[in-house]
Amino acid sequence: MATETTDSLVAEIAQATGALNDLRLQNADASSIDAAKKRLGELKKTMAAMNIAGGSKDAGKKKERLLLKTAKGTRDYGAAEMFCREHVERIVKDVFTSYGGSALDTPVFERKDVLAGKYGEDQKLIFDLMDQGGEQLALRYDHTVPLARYLAMAGATVQAKIWQVGKVYRRDNPVMSKGRMREFSQADLDITGAWDPMIPDAEIISLLCTILTRLDVGEFTIKLNHRKILDGIFEVCGVPQAKIRSISSAVDKLDKLPWIEVKKEMTEEKGLPSDVADKIGEYVKHKGGPSLLDILKADATLMANPSAKQGISDMDILFTLLRAYKVLDKISFDMSLARGLDYYTGIIYEAIVEASAPPAFAANAESPTPAPSKAKSSKKAKADDGEEDELDESQVGVGSIAAGGRYDNLVGMFTAAAAAEGKKAPGLPCIGVSIGLDRIFAIVWPKWVEKGMRSKETMVYVLAAGDGLLEERIALVQELREAGIKTDFLAKKKPKLTAQFMAGEKDEVPFAVILGGDELKEGLVTIKEQKWEFVDGKKTKVQSEDQGLKVRRDELISWIKQTPTYQGWSSGRLI
Repeated sequence: MATETTDSLVAEIAQATGALNDLRLQNADASSIDAAKKRLGELKKTMAAMNIAGGSKDAGKKKERLLLKTAKGTRDYGAAEMFCREHVERIVKDVFTSYGGSALDTPVFERKDVLAGKYGEDQKLIFDLMDQGGEQLALRYDHTVPLARYLAMAGATVQAKIWQVGKVYRRDNPVMSKGRMREFSQADLDITGAWDPMIPDAEIISLLCTILTRLDVGEFTIKLNHRKILDGIFEVCGVPQAKIRSISSAVDKLDKLPWIEVKKEMTEEKGLPSDVADKIGEYVKHKGGPSLLDILKADATLMANPSAKQGISDMDILFTLLRAYKVLDKISFDMSLARGLDYYTGIIYEAIVEASAPPAFAANAESPTPAPSKAKSSKKAKADDGEEDELDESQVGVGSIAAGGRYDNLVGMFTAAAAAEGKKAPGLPCIGVSIGLDRIFAIVWPKWVEKGMRSKETMVYVLAAGDGLLEERIALVQELREAGIKTDFLAKKKPKLTAQFMAGEKDEVPFAVILGGDELKEGLVTIKEQKWEFVDGKKTKVQSEDQGLKVRRDELISWIKQTPTYQGWSSGRLI
């Protein structure tokens, strides 16, 4: 054993651990388990001895410095950024609850077999975890599959609107400034259960339009399509059934790549005949509104396909409902939208803004056939340490900021896999939307900075003139807090007045309440309202000769709550 390398010993320990776990799961006899435990213990003792020997050998070496950085594709958010992110999240949750949603929380990791086979070509982006006590695990890729697993465990009988907000993980190439990361936050709302046709679908699209309007992301478009129409197109164009999902995944790249590149992937990489690809190209160039349905209905070949016919009928109903919701002006019926995930079965959609498309594309381009110039590589050179850098952000757009669709078979896949042989497994139709909170933050944050938004909600800063008056300050701070007014003070016994003002001004607190010994005896406090403005692009405090207003201490709370500054803030105007 002394001649073994550390790496081989680590491998042996892992193998012995796995063998022990297997024996326990198989309820093996006690002697076999004891022998496996003994073997594992010996290996660990050997490893410990090697570590001690290695430590004494390396004792004279220079200490290696710790590289302080976040893992690739992750980042920290400071106080001001978090205040903006929480504002975004509050709006999203408020709309979720306004539409009748109730909350759900699922684990950030799942059994690997729960996630396997649900994401098509994106399966490779799942973060696998090492064996954990006999379970193969992986970090969740989205909220949809964990929700479907939860619904299957509940007997596939839940009829509800369910929302989730939390982090998901994808082993993708990150573009940090565009909100494309390996760890990121998503907000989902799903409508589960059997309802009348297309009503939940229209409800979800209305919800998405409401959220994006309230978030002030600028002009946005909801691109719509239907998987049954798309599958029907592929069938009438001559795509073999076995290739439909992979060809659909290629079509889904038309918002990032020119048609010539997508066609090349179809023909050269996926073996589709060139004439079949050209037929697909004639269909997927179409986009518009309800009038596009008339063009599709006039196509006898397409209408003869049962899948396409059903999809067109669904879209007819949907457009009628969206007109009632008054969101038709936000909709683009886009035949190139495919959504690559395997579990979609009906309507699919995604929300885009001006920043969604790469610089070489327009978000509302009329045709998937831009100039066939060779695309500039979007990858930077590898770093010196061999780790691939982020993609070149100048060549990458934010992408869609929200997306989703109908997935009527996903819950049934889980119930069928878990059912006893020969037993009928129940299904549960579902439709949902996922909102990319980090991508929205990437759009909203520059506007937030430009408007001079604050980084915290403190409304009052209590100061003392003269003798510190620590107990009096604490008493007033607590009184204001109990009245629902966010209040702070400087945690010093006898702070200087200038230091207290500076602390309050650092947080841009709008009200400074100043305590003085003589005034307190008279039942008075001094309150001074403070304001900030932009001067030459920099936010500065408005200088004023105003020495403040004396207010009765017992009337202070009502005085503050009646001011336009306080009322404007409490209504959500966070500047």
